Amino acid sequence: MTIMEGAEPFFLLGGEKGVLLLHGFTGSPAEMRLLGEKLHQEGYTVFAPRLTGHGTTVEELAKTKWPQWYSGVEDGYHIVRSVCKEISVVGLSMGGLLALKLAAEYPVNKAVSLSTPIYIADKRLDMLPLYRVLYQFVPKKRKSFAGVGSQYCVGYNATPLSSLSSLLDLIEDVDVRLPAINTPLLVVQARFEHTVQPRSATYIFEHVGSTEKKLVWLEKSGHIVTLDIEREQVFEEIIDFLQSEKNEDIVHL
Repeated sequence: MTIMEGAEPFFLLGGEKGVLLLHGFTGSPAEMRLLGEKLHQEGYTVFAPRLTGHGTTVEELAKTKWPQWYSGVEDGYHIVRSVCKEISVVGLSMGGLLALKLAAEYPVNKAVSLSTPIYIADKRLDMLPLYRVLYQFVPKKRKSFAGVGSQYCVGYNATPLSSLSSLLDLIEDVDVRLPAINTPLLVVQARFEHTVQPRSATYIFEHVGSTEKKLVWLEKSGHIVTLDIEREQVFEEIIDFLQSEKNEDIVHL
């Protein structure tokens, strides 16, 4: 299967501290590239895998389910661990769910959850079983971002409804695992986005078992916070969080 131009995984070799970057549903590693380059400049080894079914064709994604996406995350974890003494994980949207699951099941130094859904802002979800009878795919608009080239916005223009159903199953799986997460956690959420209900961030923050955690609200961004107008703030928040032994803004319970 041919990979879409720009959707390839990327590996940036740096120091002994590694960061695994996980892209979102129907997206690709491209949306994590600017963050990855920033982290590499700070000396981190960075790996952004292309999750199964992504970056090829939407028909291929339709053949996959969340355990296959997570399998790619596990592979990525072991790749980074093979060259680094410690590993942190950063996930965007669906990637945030996978990052939280990884933190619940593997030794992770720190975890970052960006625009991660517990509640999805789409009133049609209740009708998803009916929609799946009528349609295989629904169109999806991909946003452009000021000052960001198209090479960072590589993804599908449609959503396979079978995979969307599996995404909902993944949310249920991660929800029950939140109390098992004791890794220091940074949660970043745009307050006025229209893909994920912002109360998802509060829910994650309140339900994780982590005793060190921080919640950051963005006032101007949409869903893809790694590319949107406040991306530099997001990058700095992540770097500060990863580098700090203790942060006065982190809640210690």
